[in-house]
Amino acid sequence: MRILMLGWEFPPFIAGGLGVACYGLTRALDQLGHRVTFILPRPVDRSHTSHVTLLSPDSPPPAPHSARSGPGRGTGASIGQAGGGRGGGGGLETADFSHASFLEIPATFAHPYNSASPMGPVGAGSTEVFTAEALQGLSPEAVGLPAIPSLPHAPTSSHAPGMTGMHLGAGGGAGHGYGPDLFGDADRYARLCVSLTHGRPYDLIHAHDWLTYPAGVALSLVTGKPLVVHVHSTEFDRSGDNINQAVYDIERRGMHAAARVVAVSQLTKDICVRRYGVPADRIDVIYNGIDRVEQDAPMGSDIEEGDKVVLFLGRITMQKGPEYFIAAAKRVLERVDNVKFVVAGSGDMALRMVELAAAMGIGHRVLFTGFLRGRDVDRVFKMADCYVMPSVSEPFGLAALEAIHHDVPVILSKTAGAAEVLTHVLKVDFWDTDEIANKIVAVLRHPPLSRTLREHGCVELRRLTWTGAAERCLASYRLAVGQPAPVAV
Repeated sequence: MRILMLGWEFPPFIAGGLGVACYGLTRALDQLGHRVTFILPRPVDRSHTSHVTLLSPDSPPPAPHSARSGPGRGTGASIGQAGGGRGGGGGLETADFSHASFLEIPATFAHPYNSASPMGPVGAGSTEVFTAEALQGLSPEAVGLPAIPSLPHAPTSSHAPGMTGMHLGAGGGAGHGYGPDLFGDADRYARLCVSLTHGRPYDLIHAHDWLTYPAGVALSLVTGKPLVVHVHSTEFDRSGDNINQAVYDIERRGMHAAARVVAVSQLTKDICVRRYGVPADRIDVIYNGIDRVEQDAPMGSDIEEGDKVVLFLGRITMQKGPEYFIAAAKRVLERVDNVKFVVAGSGDMALRMVELAAAMGIGHRVLFTGFLRGRDVDRVFKMADCYVMPSVSEPFGLAALEAIHHDVPVILSKTAGAAEVLTHVLKVDFWDTDEIANKIVAVLRHPPLSRTLREHGCVELRRLTWTGAAERCLASYRLAVGQPAPVAV
């Protein structure tokens, strides 16, 4: 099957679980022999323009071609191609792909993720790189764009009503790190997607989260190809009941325009039905997976010998409940001395959490690492004796799977999608900080409990793989291809 994949994150340009999910699913589809073209919005690093051909508004659209048949092979198209193989720098992680190609579209922001996610140079040998000049103020006709009927978009101003102080994020992404014209970037992304994919053969469109829904709807309207939208998070997860209406409208239109909707949990499916009015029989619940690849041993840490380590890893935002983690830490430290609490991540509530820990008198026991990636994530999991996810609203919660993979006992909010498929974790109400503290103390003080959670948790992971998720996505694709897409409302 030929799949056009639309996503806002892809390693190493990630701010959270969305990028990890896009990578895992794309890689699994690729390994199953399906051809995936992934379109990613990212800025062009001008210091590496020798590796790419810039398509200006006056340039012709790229010549049609099929996805590559093997790593590092050229296509014969007169398009700029990344060079230098793995030694070319820190570009997209594409060495593991045989049938996938990647189109990169620049945005007006410095980079689409938070400041702890630096952009590396273009240089993965198996990646095709297509860029274009920013289209702000240009008409579609100026770049040879096909007409886009009723292109859905929100106001292209970051000062739209309700924008101030909101948590804009693409699924797992850290919303505060995006650019000042997020709606405009989503609109430009949609128009460039239509332009750059003109003439490319594909069977369906798969759009991940709301920032790519306008592009998915536009492509479906222009080409007649069915749309599958993947709901990793909703505006109600990110903002509670204080939603941004423009974001909600984009989400709703994307879901109603789709032939199939993929939800990462039953919890998310219920929100799609109840809040967005999507028919339940058009929604497929497909849980996220994990790559069970052994990691290298940790390289040491600054935690003192004999300390127990309790870990929070995720965006430090309202959705993730960091204040409940700090409050539970206070309760634990009243009963256990040799415990350090590590808060790994970044977000709009980070400074507030530092101040909260200091106000509670436990600032010296709570370590804030900032945003982590790669080996640093592996190291912090290897050091942890317990992982806590006190999320207020968590559509899935990939970090819980990562913790189990790293042999760490998990305490998980009942309002996390992962709680639907994980049995050997301790489940709590996010607001019950006394019970969270009790369960942390139990894990730290009772080795048999910790050992049971670790041993049985690893067994559970065997049925949660990206290959399994990809196979279920393929079943959803077949349903989408076999039926006409509903009319967008």
